[in-house]
Amino acid sequence: MISSRAIKEGISKIFAITEKNLKLDMRVKIALFLTFLAPILGLIMPIILMDKFFTLNENYGPWTKNNFLVYQFIALNILLLQRIITALPGHLLREKYWQTLPALIIAPFRRSSLLLGHLLSFLITISIPFTIFFIICYIYYPISLLTVLFVLGIYILIILVFSGIGLFIGIFSISKENLSSLFTFAIGLFFVVSCISYPYELFPSRIQDIISLNPLYYIFDILRLAWIEDNIIFSISSHPFHFLILVLCAITFPLIGVIIFNKVYKKFGIVGY
Repeated sequence: MISSRAIKEGISKIFAITEKNLKLDMRVKIALFLTFLAPILGLIMPIILMDKFFTLNENYGPWTKNNFLVYQFIALNILLLQRIITALPGHLLREKYWQTLPALIIAPFRRSSLLLGHLLSFLITISIPFTIFFIICYIYYPISLLTVLFVLGIYILIILVFSGIGLFIGIFSISKENLSSLFTFAIGLFFVVSCISYPYELFPSRIQDIISLNPLYYIFDILRLAWIEDNIIFSISSHPFHFLILVLCAITFPLIGVIIFNKVYKKFGIVGY
């Protein structure tokens, strides 16, 4: 059983790692700013194109010219959270080349402190742009307080999903860097067919069949639908499969990430520095 002293030491370690990462990230403010700007620039073209498409067709599924900006603002926040997938491996890789990683992950509790510290620092870093996009979306398309809380709960589950993926890739970044690049590329392909920028109904039926196999599509779709429907009971009852996929991924992805992290680290250790 973990003592209260061990818990306090673990929390202290988490905050120490968080503070260190924040200071390192803030040293390159322009690079940090550009990482926030890139998603915005990337969604300008979808907005322009969809504006044209809506002149040809009034709606694509539930999406119309009047609510499509909700789609894009939520996409911005998803893309911000997506950086967890690359930020965690990047932080671990930095620790690896500084040769500080072995001392940090010797004990299981310290290992969890390391991972939570990196995750917390990332969430603090994106908190301002995330909040701004969320508030703008709310002003443009107001929803009830219960729906706001519900949507925030979905975002938390998405963070768990992305953390599991980041943890999975992270262990390979310090043990098998070639595999890390391969897995990062594969995850990128999943995002390409996740309807993150364009509605599902816009794609040909063959592409829709591929999209339907992608769990990320259901996770992102239910977030948007919950917002525009603004009725929690209706959203859950109308899209039970979406919620099942979301909850299952939020549970299994972090667990798989932890299991793979421990097994790969135990077998290969830290390689390549």
